[in-house]
Amino acid sequence: MAPSVAVENLNPKVLKCEYAVRGEIVIHAQRLQQQLQTQPGSLPFDEILYCNIGNPQSLGQKPVTFFREVLALCDHPSLLEKEETKSLFSADAISRAKEILAAIPGRATGAYSHSQGIKGLRDAIAAGIASRDGFPANADDIFVTDGASPGVHMMMQLLLRDEKDGILCPIPQYPLYSASIALHGGTLVPYYLDEKTGWGLEISDLKKQLEDARSKGIDVRALVVINPGNPTGQDNQCDIVRFCKNEGLVLLADEVYQENIYVDDKKFNSFKKIARSIGYGEDDLPLVSFQSVSKGYYGECGKRGGYMEITGFSAPVREQVYKIASVNLCSNITGQILASLVMNPPKVGDESYAAYKAEKDGILQSLARRAKALEDAFNNLEGISCNKAEGAMYLFPQIHLPQKAIEAAKAANKAPDAFYALRLLESTGIVVVPGSGFGQVPGTWHIRCTILPQEEKIPAVITRFKAFHEAFMAEYRD
Repeated sequence: MAPSVAVENLNPKVLKCEYAVRGEIVIHAQRLQQQLQTQPGSLPFDEILYCNIGNPQSLGQKPVTFFREVLALCDHPSLLEKEETKSLFSADAISRAKEILAAIPGRATGAYSHSQGIKGLRDAIAAGIASRDGFPANADDIFVTDGASPGVHMMMQLLLRDEKDGILCPIPQYPLYSASIALHGGTLVPYYLDEKTGWGLEISDLKKQLEDARSKGIDVRALVVINPGNPTGQDNQCDIVRFCKNEGLVLLADEVYQENIYVDDKKFNSFKKIARSIGYGEDDLPLVSFQSVSKGYYGECGKRGGYMEITGFSAPVREQVYKIASVNLCSNITGQILASLVMNPPKVGDESYAAYKAEKDGILQSLARRAKALEDAFNNLEGISCNKAEGAMYLFPQIHLPQKAIEAAKAANKAPDAFYALRLLESTGIVVVPGSGFGQVPGTWHIRCTILPQEEKIPAVITRFKAFHEAFMAEYRD
């Protein structure tokens, strides 16, 4: 009797779905890590450096003290009744924990909450958004989620009816979007960012891709923009807002890297702020903004906190969004608390402010230095060109591979950049993601590399990478 569950009779949408940042190369890296543990010295390196995903604390980044103090007090409220707590925790962490606990029914951080998230925490998030943008925000528009990813999945569930529904996505893109579109049965409509202009976006290209998709019978429902970008960054915000308004598209704004900007002459502007600034009101443009506690300077990936702010949707549509959220009951309470804290950190005059600001500035300044060091290292290697990292946590260098390497990759049944990334891993223990997992202009090859290894390790990473690359190019030189 044939097995009742086999790959051949699985949901084809699952089989179509791919997620490169946790794909083949990472699985191989985990096997090598086990080998290092059971057979020390058996490989030409002594540790695996996971530069494949934005997971800062796994690479040594310390959590922000204020956030962790508040979380500890909320999860163990009896500490608030002990006298010695005043000497162990800052006064503003104590007062914030009391304020948060007062907003949680029964002060129970282990209980289910409202499906959109605890009302008092959504109030705090909305206040933080209003302070950031200079325009009002409403707690009823906030859906607190386990990181940004569930919010993206919820919107894809809502918008995609079948393969005739499409979503405009930037190429290169974060694989969450291609994976979620595939899982929910829609069609990814690509628009290419221009590497030569620092990953710029041309509205004329957007228009061309939209018209091309429509000519094929695809109903394009939404435009995804990553602001600032992952793995790259782009501007043109006013033009993008007008384009969505004129074309009747939902604007899905991935804004999880809003704190990660490394150039002095640029600052983060949310798409909601831009829309309101040019006169578009609540009813003019359906707009969803995603935020996460995993990125920024906080890096609390494992706490799984985030939110989406939904504006411009009718009441009947919002009821459907709430229904999807309620199927999952609620997001985790620790993540909800953290989402409220990252949008309302300590302010000038608070006891924790000086320490908090020093931690925040130290992390962001170090990230900027690491990005510059890696960017310079890539650009000094034969056959590699790398744009400046102006935001997010990644570099996306282009690798001009010799024809012999491309042929060797073909013989191994691998994309050339995946072949390169696999050889890099096996030679150095450095884990990167091939650009083919993010999408790229056909005939070009890239890798995506995080800037997250701790600063003192960056010189060793560069040395290992340089030695590998020079040997690889010598081996396959045409």
